[in-house]
Amino acid sequence: MSVGPAWEVREDGGVTSWFDVRLEFTDGARVAALAVVSERGVSVEDVRARPALSLEDLAELADWIEGPLFEVCGAGPEPVAEAAGPRRARPAWPRGIEGRRLVAQEYRAAQAEGGDPVLAVMYATGHSRRRSLRLIAQARDAGLLTPRHARP
Repeated sequence: MSVGPAWEVREDGGVTSWFDVRLEFTDGARVAALAVVSERGVSVEDVRARPALSLEDLAELADWIEGPLFEVCGAGPEPVAEAAGPRRARPAWPRGIEGRRLVAQEYRAAQAEGGDPVLAVMYATGHSRRRSLRLIAQARDAGLLTPRHARP
C-alpha cells in the first residue's frame, strides 16, 4: 500500500488535506482512492478499483486505509486505556428488541428533521451502511417502523 499527499488547503485556521491511496493485492486486484483529512474527520472522495469492489469490500475500505493514512498524517486514533478492555471499533449497541427500538427512534427522529435516516442509524450505531440497513429491516419486521413501500 502506498499513501502520498495530493494537495492541502489552509482556510480559516483549519487545514484540509487530500491523499492518494493505492492498494495492490497479491491476486492482481488494485484500488486507488482519494482520501480527505480535516478537523471533521476522514472521508473518501473517489475510489477506482479493478476488479470492481463489492459493497461489502467498499464498506471495509476505510479499515484498510486507516492505519497507513494516520501514519502519513502524523495523527492516530484516540488511545484506548488499558483498563477499558479490548478496543471496540464501534460503540456498544443493545441487541434484541431494545436495539430495534433505538434504531427505530433514531430513524424516525432523522425523518422528522428532514435528514437521512440511514445515515442517522449509521452514526448512532457505528455500523456500516449495510449492517444499519439490516438493523432498520429488523425494526420494520418487529413493527416498530412503517413498511418500506406503504401503500396509501
